Amino acid sequence: MDADRISKLLDIRKNEFRILAWAMLYVFSLFLAYYLLRPVRDELGVAGGVNNLPWLFSGTLIAMLMLTPIFSFLVKRFSRITVIKLSYHFFAAHLLVFFILLLPAFSEYRIWTGRVFFIWVSVFNLFVVSIFWSLIVDVFSPEQGLRLFGILSAGATLGAMVGSLVTLMLVEIIDQRGLILLAFLMLELSLLSAHRAVRDAENSKEENGEIHASERPVGGSVFAGITHTLRSPYLSGIAVFMILYSLTSTFLYLEQARIAASAFSDRAARTQFFATIDLWVNIFTLISQLVLTSRTLKGLGVSFTLAILPLVTLAGFSLLLAFPSLIIFVVFQVVRRISNFSFARPGREILFTRVNKEERYKSKNFIDTVVYRLGDQLGSWSYAGLLNFSGSAGMLAYIAIPLSLIWLALSLWLGSKSPFIPLKSGGD
Repeated sequence: MDADRISKLLDIRKNEFRILAWAMLYVFSLFLAYYLLRPVRDELGVAGGVNNLPWLFSGTLIAMLMLTPIFSFLVKRFSRITVIKLSYHFFAAHLLVFFILLLPAFSEYRIWTGRVFFIWVSVFNLFVVSIFWSLIVDVFSPEQGLRLFGILSAGATLGAMVGSLVTLMLVEIIDQRGLILLAFLMLELSLLSAHRAVRDAENSKEENGEIHASERPVGGSVFAGITHTLRSPYLSGIAVFMILYSLTSTFLYLEQARIAASAFSDRAARTQFFATIDLWVNIFTLISQLVLTSRTLKGLGVSFTLAILPLVTLAGFSLLLAFPSLIIFVVFQVVRRISNFSFARPGREILFTRVNKEERYKSKNFIDTVVYRLGDQLGSWSYAGLLNFSGSAGMLAYIAIPLSLIWLALSLWLGSKSPFIPLKSGGD
């Protein structure tokens, strides 16, 4: 298939190919790195005791609260590419530290290393992905977002698929330390790709005199991300959307961890179990992103695209309440994650194309990290409380169903604040 046919099929303009290619490599390598680390994190978290997971989520929130002002300070003082370099090198250096700590010589500290690694990966994931999308919504316009964010999401899913496959095939050969070292290399590749994407974007804007303005530090207050979010009904709405997503996701994640802990006693088997679920989710997500995401955004608009995930969540918890079974749980978990990656995530990122640059970096980072982990806290301790009270997680549905209805109404409202943009196919 030649370039013109690809351009027409995916609705990509000729002058967008180069920037999009680097952005695709950026997100591909970033998610490949994360999905090498994710099964390792999940296995180490389970090994440290499922009952301790709520405390690990609390540790993650504390870490987020400590790092968010530091990130805002970097955004205030440095250009966006410098912020990306400092942030990614910071996380890459830690990967080398964990590689050393997981050596047999430090086996007596493995449980505590695993707990710290669980918190670290949970922080790493949200920060590096938030930084990626902050850059992307800065580089592409709202109109381009409707056409291209589905393609970029597919690049993320492809990276996740490769990461899951590599884990399944190599974990017994190279062990968890080898996966961490591969993740280090992929993170460095993502940084290189980010630099090239920014450079090409600047070159394309140079004729319009935008280059100097785009690379100026954002400035403003270190705590602007928090204050802007609290003052703006629009940003506060996105924050509540994030809390509702995170809270319900944590319910399902902890139940999945409990199932894995009771079903598998071997470390490699648990790692492969988590990687297998990730693989199948990402296979179906990739198909959905390539075929449905852009068409849904263009055909239904942002409101109804955002509404898909709360509708799936409402239906899933309703089915679990009426017909509780392992099969329904697994199918619900898979469909829900596909709906998030294919529809909710690109739809939510489009919402940020309509805010100013300071809000795009500071408020978005605050929402994607601290607010997200606040939802984790609500979810993890609610789950632990219900489990202690009733002996099972079945009562979660009584909380999740009304929350899903509120989430659905909020999604429609947020979408209404992001007007539908008519698109034209073809051309440059």
